Amino acid sequence: MMNSIDFPKRIYLAGDLVFRPNALKIFSRLKAICTEYGLDGVAPFDGQDAVRGLPPGRETIMTIVRADRDLMDRCDAGLFCIDPFRRSADMDPGTAVEIGYMHGLRKKMEGYTVDGRNYPEKVEDYWLKAWRQPLTQRSGAQELASGSQEDPDGMLAHSEGLLQNGMVEGFIEFSGGRVAVHENFETAFRIAAERLAMRLADASDDEKAGQQQTNI
Repeated sequence: MMNSIDFPKRIYLAGDLVFRPNALKIFSRLKAICTEYGLDGVAPFDGQDAVRGLPPGRETIMTIVRADRDLMDRCDAGLFCIDPFRRSADMDPGTAVEIGYMHGLRKKMEGYTVDGRNYPEKVEDYWLKAWRQPLTQRSGAQELASGSQEDPDGMLAHSEGLLQNGMVEGFIEFSGGRVAVHENFETAFRIAAERLAMRLADASDDEKAGQQQTNI
């Protein structure tokens, strides 16, 4: 049972979702799930009124970047999709930057994905599909704690045991969160949203208890 909380808390909904077909419909559904848990889901589009009708280009993109940053500043926490992007092993780089930014703001985060494979597995799958070449064992890999294999270009397949680059999952965990994994997208998101709501509720209760103690 969820503890009491001063709802609604504004939650930044991030990921490559903004680039997907039917993005507005996806965000509408995610916002509805947030509401079930007493959260106010906020999509990046919600802060981009200034760019509506502008032509594609550098100035428009920089306006979007500023709007997204300002929206993160105003949100209490974030829910981040870390699915692989454009058929590659790696997630959307912009979302990774946002995770780092919100970690710097010391805001709570949770992640979610439909792809539960370890990062090196994703790297090898990409190479096999695109170039038909596998990863190989790196010589002297025992000296490198982050990985033991390399791709055909000689680049280390790092972050063994993690779903994405260690900085991504690490910053989410440093905020107290985890990455929910489920093959169904909405189910993965729901797990993450419920966890975040519970954490925010616990934090709210702790804050109230502290205030009551101060007033005694």
